[in-house]
Amino acid sequence: MGKLTIGCFSSLVGSLSLDFSVKLSEAAIQKGHTVDLWVSGNATMVSKKGQKAFKDYSFLAKKIQELVAAGNLKVTACEACAEARGYHKEDTMEGVKRFSMDWYLASSFTADRLLHIGGD
Repeated sequence: MGKLTIGCFSSLVGSLSLDFSVKLSEAAIQKGHTVDLWVSGNATMVSKKGQKAFKDYSFLAKKIQELVAAGNLKVTACEACAEARGYHKEDTMEGVKRFSMDWYLASSFTADRLLHIGGD
């Protein structure tokens, strides 16, 4: 199968870009593909450890941890975006990487398909 790179550039509260990106990643993995998921902007908060689930509120941390543990999903958060939002390397959940945008560009060059989601 192939490699899919997804860049999620989520805006403020109410954006469904991140939810869609994670669901698309899961669907691609179920079909046998590998996925590199780049989270930027407000989407970086999905990679922060210590998240809590609330009723009727999007909670993606558990799904991301499951997919990363299975080995077919690599999640990388924009380091500058995370720092700008006040969370640091030690606050990042296990299995998630933090790099500058050159990681996303490098991943896109080795991908069979590239999707850029959000940026609104």
